[in-house]
Amino acid sequence: MAAFSRYLTARNSSIAGGLLLVLYLLRHRRRAPRQSSTKGDSDLLLNTEKDGRKDRAAVDRVFLLRILRIVGIMVPRVFCMETGYLIFIAAMLVARTYCDVWMIQNGTMIESAIIGRSTKDFKTFLFSFMKFMPIIALVNNFLKLGLNELKLRFRERLTKNLYDQYLQGFTYYKMGNLDNRIANADQLLTQDVEKFCNSVVDLYSNLSKPLLDIGLYIFKLTSAIGAQGPAIMMAYLLISGLFLTRLRRPIGKMTVTEQRYEGEYRYVNSRLITNSEEIAFYNGNLREKQTIYSTFKKLVDHLHNFIFFRFSMGFVDSIIAKYLATVVGYLVVSRPFLYLSHPRHMHSSHSELLEDYYQSGRMLLRMSQALGRIVLAGREMTRLSGFTARITELMKVLKELNAGRYERTMVSQQEKDTAEKLQLVPGRGQITNRDNIIKFEHTPLATPNGDILIRDLTFEVRSGTNVLVCGPNGCGKSSLFRALGELWPLFGGHLTKPDRGKLFYVPQRPYMTLGSLRDQVIYPDTHEEQRRKGISDQVLKEYLDNVQLGHILDREGSWDIVQDWMDVLSGGEKQRMAMARLFYHKPQFAILDECTSAVSVDVEDYIYSHCRTVGITLFTVSHRKSLWKHHKYYLHMDGRGNYEFKPITEETVEFGS
Repeated sequence: MAAFSRYLTARNSSIAGGLLLVLYLLRHRRRAPRQSSTKGDSDLLLNTEKDGRKDRAAVDRVFLLRILRIVGIMVPRVFCMETGYLIFIAAMLVARTYCDVWMIQNGTMIESAIIGRSTKDFKTFLFSFMKFMPIIALVNNFLKLGLNELKLRFRERLTKNLYDQYLQGFTYYKMGNLDNRIANADQLLTQDVEKFCNSVVDLYSNLSKPLLDIGLYIFKLTSAIGAQGPAIMMAYLLISGLFLTRLRRPIGKMTVTEQRYEGEYRYVNSRLITNSEEIAFYNGNLREKQTIYSTFKKLVDHLHNFIFFRFSMGFVDSIIAKYLATVVGYLVVSRPFLYLSHPRHMHSSHSELLEDYYQSGRMLLRMSQALGRIVLAGREMTRLSGFTARITELMKVLKELNAGRYERTMVSQQEKDTAEKLQLVPGRGQITNRDNIIKFEHTPLATPNGDILIRDLTFEVRSGTNVLVCGPNGCGKSSLFRALGELWPLFGGHLTKPDRGKLFYVPQRPYMTLGSLRDQVIYPDTHEEQRRKGISDQVLKEYLDNVQLGHILDREGSWDIVQDWMDVLSGGEKQRMAMARLFYHKPQFAILDECTSAVSVDVEDYIYSHCRTVGITLFTVSHRKSLWKHHKYYLHMDGRGNYEFKPITEETVEFGS
């Protein structure tokens, strides 16, 4: 009766688990359309759900091709350290499997000696176990060492490969400003790469060890209980594996979605930190809290669904991959013992039966556990397919950006029709590198999404001719400089300009790099490049003196002192440091974008005079009337698509005053 009660309990548990899985699938199907049609606040910030194809992640041919391509990056050659670690791990797995077999046999002998009351055999086998303990422990820890080292080396290879592409030219800028397919490159390059590498190595270990165990235990068991038992177990592996793989298909897509929502959540938090001052002036804390809570709620809701799905799948996994596998194992191992006519044990004694049962049973149990681990490894492989899809998407976007192709949401249809009439194609314009001249010839000035600022821009500036650029906000001043610096593509026409290294941009809020005081002056050069140029520290001191910053070196006491220069220097000091950096590089042309707004008029006057002395031609964006005298031409944009490029005369200065 008690057995029957336990049977009913187990049967009811199975039915309940099945019902939970069915309820989840129905709930997920009902909610999916509603989620796709609802847009929260964070969707306005991050347009990451525009293409459902990005979420495609499954264990199929595409997944295998993707992961083989990435593995080719992590293991670049046949003879490399990564290959060595793969072989080392395989050797440790073989050694560990043989250790497991030896421990089963030795443990069976110890138990047989205890039951047979043989003190001599007990001491012999126990001493043998103690003697091999250090070797077994060493094998286990060597295996852990190899796995951890391989994870780190894979991460190092993949990270360096991705950063080589990400920091090639202006790709890092284009990804965030020209292309909107990847919203959170920082998360992909850090968290997702780490998780991918860990998952790949764990999968290698979790598949290799069980496969090796199965092969060895099949060989041992075939000689003990015949080939029929292992064959039944393998058939069970195949059927249960196909069934569970089919059920786990949503895991890959859910993993991709989870990582995307995690990226969005990090993004809105980083925006709060980056723009904390502006938000504080606006008293925008409550609005930002709503945005963060909205983004966080999307993540939490998805994780709730994911947890429920994993609970349902965990129930089915446990039944099929663990407990049913154990039942099949018991059925197989019991055949030679329960069938009295079986030839193997017709004349065996009780102790021989016991020893054979323990040894065969434990081997079969280990084999069933290995089969279960392979079945469960399918779950990790499905999750890995999610990380593989995200890494592959990043690699694809980086490759296309480096080839000059990008994808971005364009402007409204009416404006797009105008763009088509003008035949604006990103990258269609031609760029010619030539010293001492900047020349725009019939060049449309447009934003990356096709918004036209000026339809036909034509003017020429030669070295020694300073130009003052003026006009209202949004008229295209910054767009002009982005096209000039090759940050934005040309949509047509022809641009003649010096090489990138001969143009220098000084923004209103200068960038202070991490490093020493010397690094602030010579950025982006290194100390070694400074030495190769033959510029001494005394000359650097003169650059600081020219902009009245010599007291900083006296105060800090050394060029190699490291500080948080963004906080240590005031706004005016940072602007003057940027001008000292300009004098160090001595470019042919410099773009000064309101870069002396926090500098006194007398210092500003000296800086402009010194630029003329050293031969730096200036494009200046400024509203200060005192700067007109340092320029020969002005470029005025009215913000309505018109511009004029004319020499500065006394009448112009008076009119500007």
